Parts: sequence; C-alpha cells; structure tokens
Amino acid sequence: MSPAVSSVLVVGATGSIGRLVVAEALRRGLAVRALVRDLTRARGLPAPAERVIGDLRQPQTLEAALAGVDALVFTHGSTGGGRAGVQAVDYGGVLNVLHAWQKAGRPPLRVALMTAIGVTDHQGAYNRATGAHDWKRRGERLVRASGLPYTIVRPGWFDYHAPDQHRLTLLQGDTRHAGTPADGVVARRQIAEVLVASLLCDEAVGKTFELVAERGPAPVDLAPLFGALQADAPGEIDGLRDQRDMPVDDEPPDVRLAIETLAAR
Repeated sequence: MSPAVSSVLVVGATGSIGRLVVAEALRRGLAVRALVRDLTRARGLPAPAERVIGDLRQPQTLEAALAGVDALVFTHGSTGGGRAGVQAVDYGGVLNVLHAWQKAGRPPLRVALMTAIGVTDHQGAYNRATGAHDWKRRGERLVRASGLPYTIVRPGWFDYHAPDQHRLTLLQGDTRHAGTPADGVVARRQIAEVLVASLLCDEAVGKTFELVAERGPAPVDLAPLFGALQADAPGEIDGLRDQRDMPVDDEPPDVRLAIETLAAR
C-alpha cells in the first residue's frame, strides 16, 4: 500500500489540464502547490493553491517546489521550440524534477504522469516530423526507472467528445495510431479527475494506460477501472504491452545515463 497522499505539486499548473488538476486536487481535500514560471500566469488559479516559482529547464529552481509534498502530477508540455523544445520540456522537465527529488534524498513521492495516446507510435509520420512521441516516451521511462509508485496516463484527444460521451475506458498496449480523434477522445475535466484519483488509489500504482471515453455516464468510482488493469512488469522501463521498438541500447548516451542514474539505489 502506498503512503497516504495529503499534498501535491502540479507541474504544468497553468496549462489547460493543469488548472483542472489544481481545482480537482483542492476539491479532494489535498494541499496543492502549483509550479509556475511567472506569477502573472497563475492569477486564474484557485486562491487556496500555493504558487511556487520554478523553471523545468533549470533544475536548481525545482528543489524548493518539491519540499514537503508527497505527490506529484506532471501535466506539462512544450509549446513551440520544435524538436529542441520537446526534448527540453516534455522529457527534460521530467528528468530535472526527478533529479531534484533525487538530490533531496529520495523522499517518498507518489507520481502521476500525463503523456498522450499514440506515444509509442515510433514510426508514425507525426513522430518522424517532431520527435514528440519518442521524448514523451523517454519521460515515461524515467518515471518507471525511478522506482517511485506511479501511474502513467495517456489521454485521447481533448474535448472532442459528444455531450453524452463520459463513460471512461482504460486501454493498454497503445495500439491506436491513427493520429486523429479516431484514436479516442476524452474531456479535459475527466483527465484531471483520473490523474488526481490515481494518486489516492492503490489499484492505480505501477500501471500505464490510455484513457478514452465512450458513450454513457461517467463512473462514480474509478477504483474498479484501475483494478482491472495489469501492472507494468517490475524492473521494466516500458509499459506492459508496449511494442519493444525503442531498445535502450540504441538510445542516446545521455538518455541511457539518466535511466541508469535514476535506477541506481
């Protein structure tokens, strides 16, 4: 059983999902700390949330943000910057936060990481053009290598759902690679609910899944959905049913080193 969660740091708190995560965590009675680069962008966050300044590209700014929290939600993502931006933020942000956690002595920390449906589509046109899937996937690998209790959520396309489309479906294996809403859709609000609920539910620990919504009502309790999933294999850095088409031995040296460093005990 994971330690009880009472406080959470939201990375990407001013984004469209992050703001909803902040509100949902507060609604669930958690103490919330929002990581922001600029306080002016945090004006719309609920007043009870603590604002803390930090930059995902500068690991030395992140240690104070982590102090005293027992959970962490990643909802961040690069906006612009091309391949370099994706590498520096989508992957580098995870790496820098985990390095700050490691430097602090590896205190207990529960993690929820949001990536995207189709993140393992290594050969797809979108990934070949941007590298975005590969870098997000490498971020997932860092979380698994860290040994922290985690949940990795790969949501479908945001807010393309129909008015009656709220029945959540959790998939594994990341087999939907159309690169369009045909892969699955889900409301931003429900993504936030799942991310926060995963921190509070032991059934979600160690699991990676794609999150989509089908026609029907929203579930009242997410624990049975989490419980029906299979956990990732212990010691593996990929999701349980993910294609093994990105061998670690073929990864860039700095990526291999980051995985090895985080996995070291």
